[in-house]
Amino acid sequence: MSTALIAGTGALPALLAAARPGMLICEMEGFAAAVPGAEPLRFRVERLVPFLDALVERGVTQVCFAGAMRRPRLEPELFDARTAALVPRLIGAMQAGDDATLRAVIELFEEWGLGVVGADDIAPDLVPGPGVLTGTPGPADAEDAARAAAIVAALGGVDVGQGAVVAQGLCLAVEALPGTDAMLDFAALHQGLKPDPTGARGVFYKAPKPDQDRRIDLPAIGPQTVARAAAAGLAGIVWQAGGVLLLDRAATQAAAEAAGLFLWAREP
Repeated sequence: MSTALIAGTGALPALLAAARPGMLICEMEGFAAAVPGAEPLRFRVERLVPFLDALVERGVTQVCFAGAMRRPRLEPELFDARTAALVPRLIGAMQAGDDATLRAVIELFEEWGLGVVGADDIAPDLVPGPGVLTGTPGPADAEDAARAAAIVAALGGVDVGQGAVVAQGLCLAVEALPGTDAMLDFAALHQGLKPDPTGARGVFYKAPKPDQDRRIDLPAIGPQTVARAAAAGLAGIVWQAGGVLLLDRAATQAAAEAAGLFLWAREP
């Protein structure tokens, strides 16, 4: 079965390319993917239908989306007629939120006979099972994690974000359109909001949205996440077991140990 990797920025595309050599690497113009040795097939949203046709002509039968992408600035004069006919459908999905947009994209690819698989199908080892990978979360950390999980579930229910920072029961930051890094940077700037300076340091919690199609936009953490969580003065990183990609596990665990943070894949 021939697979195309729709690659965005970040470390994930290269990890998946290494896990399954021979995939066709594709990248949207303006979002270069750092996949060593790849000669990517580039595309634009304004010419999405010709791109889908090209995948089928190359014998591709399934695709995997990986890496970060932002909504590009569209140039109306570049649309071909068939892609232009899809604009009302895509705009309607975009106005409903990120999750609706991703579902619409999946539907389009499937209409071309292209199955969509998740990153965890390509590299299942990237998704840890439940348990503490390093460090020792305490009772106060468990309470903060439970509070953060409830907040993230509520955010996901309205298609807003996949993460939250909670310390001593108080929510210091939530993930929105700017993303995880911006949220953790905000938390670092507002460490003084913790009521008790000697109390629980707080946790960063990450999980998929409750009704999210997990074949696309599965949340991920890695060494950079650890560095930002440490800069925010947090005690650890918690995520929904089975629902988050752990990029470069060895480096992430080593960074957490060096920073004195725990890593915990928590049962939902």
